Amino acid sequence: HFIIAGEVSTIFTSQNNVKKIHHVILTPNIETAVQINERLARYGNLAIDGRPTLDMTAPQLVEEIMQISSENVVIPAHAWTPWFSLFGAFSGFNLIEDCYQDMTKYISALETGLSSDPPMNWRLSTLDKYALVSNSDSHSAWPWRIGREANVFDLEPLTYREVIDAIRQKDPKRFKFTIETNPAYGKYHWTGHRNCNVALSPQEAIKFGNHCPVCGKRLTKGVEQRVEELADRPVGFKPEGA
Repeated sequence: HFIIAGEVSTIFTSQNNVKKIHHVILTPNIETAVQINERLARYGNLAIDGRPTLDMTAPQLVEEIMQISSENVVIPAHAWTPWFSLFGAFSGFNLIEDCYQDMTKYISALETGLSSDPPMNWRLSTLDKYALVSNSDSHSAWPWRIGREANVFDLEPLTYREVIDAIRQKDPKRFKFTIETNPAYGKYHWTGHRNCNVALSPQEAIKFGNHCPVCGKRLTKGVEQRVEELADRPVGFKPEGA
């Protein structure tokens, strides 16, 4: 049993800023995968990297993918990491709708990424309607990193369509739970500056004006601090049906 999946990066300008967003694509069969490749090859070299970079907007990507098959799925990848994600501090957005615009209707799930977990995402009421998926995101030569995060389903029958429907319906009877790595393990969980070996909690980072206390350069704003900026609920809030 397997699902054909891939990750792509879109780079585009929006709100007078360059946006770099990674997306996970799921597709039901080899035929639709071939069609996806043919479409996306117009926007970038698919052979140059395991995660191709495409010269297109996020809404364009979703439109192209969904025109091929209504069973295709696009999920914002590791939605909180600073550099290449939907809510990233450096090149992201504050709202899903700002990123995907009229194609938001096709977005049914978010990937939490290693540096965040469901309780962190539950703090944003705007995310309540989306399923939260966790994948290993294993861009690595180390096989033990495969499955370090995972999604647990209870399905009858076990088919692509059942998996996708359980996610789209956010059905707790079929999509049971996710397996999570401690977010602190993710290299972007706290705000920091790698060159100076500095890692700070949101409170400490704000105290230093988001600049490195060693060299004075701007810090890389961590996922926890970014969640804190956008959250409209207290720590520990759990929405009904989560």
